[in-house]
Amino acid sequence: MTKPQRFKLKNGLRVILVPESQNLTTTVMVSVEAGSEYETKNINGLSHFLEHMCFKGTHKRPTAMDIAAELDGLGAQYNAFTSQESTSYYAKAKNENAAEILDVVADMYLDPTFEHQEIEKERGVIIQELNMYEDTPMRRVAELFMNLVYGDQPAGWDIGGKKEIIKRLTRDDFVDYRGRHYLPQSTIVTISGGHATRDLLKKTEGYFKELPAGKKGAKPKTKESQKRPKELVSFKDVDQSHLIVGFRAFDVFDKRRYPLQVAADIMGGGMSSRLFQKVREELGAAYYVRTDADLYVDHGLLEMSAGVEHEKIDMVLKAALKEFDRIAKEPVGVQELKRAKEHLIGNLFMALEGSDELASFYAAQEIFGLKLSTPQEVAKSINAVTADQIRSVMGQIIRNDRLNLAVIGPFKKRSFLDILKV
Repeated sequence: MTKPQRFKLKNGLRVILVPESQNLTTTVMVSVEAGSEYETKNINGLSHFLEHMCFKGTHKRPTAMDIAAELDGLGAQYNAFTSQESTSYYAKAKNENAAEILDVVADMYLDPTFEHQEIEKERGVIIQELNMYEDTPMRRVAELFMNLVYGDQPAGWDIGGKKEIIKRLTRDDFVDYRGRHYLPQSTIVTISGGHATRDLLKKTEGYFKELPAGKKGAKPKTKESQKRPKELVSFKDVDQSHLIVGFRAFDVFDKRRYPLQVAADIMGGGMSSRLFQKVREELGAAYYVRTDADLYVDHGLLEMSAGVEHEKIDMVLKAALKEFDRIAKEPVGVQELKRAKEHLIGNLFMALEGSDELASFYAAQEIFGLKLSTPQEVAKSINAVTADQIRSVMGQIIRNDRLNLAVIGPFKKRSFLDILKV
């Protein structure tokens, strides 16, 4: 894969070109350092709501239909997503339509009108989206886990916010928040694929040179505090209990991140992983079971998630905690380590075949403030991980004062703290 080309415009905006001449598509992605962790409590959910509103009309394209019809007419795929620390807008199309999708995405980002009528309509859409997540325990349990671990601070709040806050957000809230965060120095335009060319760089500079300057609103530092295992058990009459058991880790800049990623893959990264084999194949207690390392600017987590049979939840928790304890104390075997590395690298390379995933890969690194690493460089770092490094990092985080459990299931007045220990 081609090494990315990084440019910084006069106003501070960053542009990343990732040319892939053999790719049949081009993706234009505009990302901003603004997500739910940049919010205050009284506007929690605004970052995500604002993302929706950028699709509802601009002065050049006054309605949502104008935007959608133009992108559909270009044969484009398009969407946006909001996370804890960033928001991204993108469109992907065949190479000959790259300039056109850049025009649309730039217009959406730079000139949303925030019409009162559209805000009122989209308010209802957002509330229905929150209802959908509430009815999707596999997803909702992840939000509860963050609530439990980080409590009443931005890292612990739901990205979508709460309905009562969504109902009272005003146009002034959108304008004020956008003015504090959607600034040149916090915006990244990533163009990847078959037409990631210098002429699109010039067009990008032309579109974004008028983006108003200002002082960027800061993200509050995440506070960490825990002395013993914690749990959050949410009652819901469901056919399957959904759980996340995990440990506080460290931020994305930590040199231990690659050993942690390999350890996560060993634990629950594929069908041959330890927890998949134990929980699904041996115990027959779950359909899905996986482990992930989620690292952010100033905090991070190692998590196992699973949907399990109600009657087997104790058995699953005990087995999982036993496996976490084992990897923290016993060295990983040569073949298992090799298999996990190949699984991680293979999945990374296959995911990046699409120009959209390639854009997201580099945009995320730039958002975090990391040195831009190619997939090959990431693979080299993964391959350098040793069994001793894995045992060391897992020994440092697999501890009771980092252990947390969130559960959604038909449990009233039920605690799992008696088995929640390593």
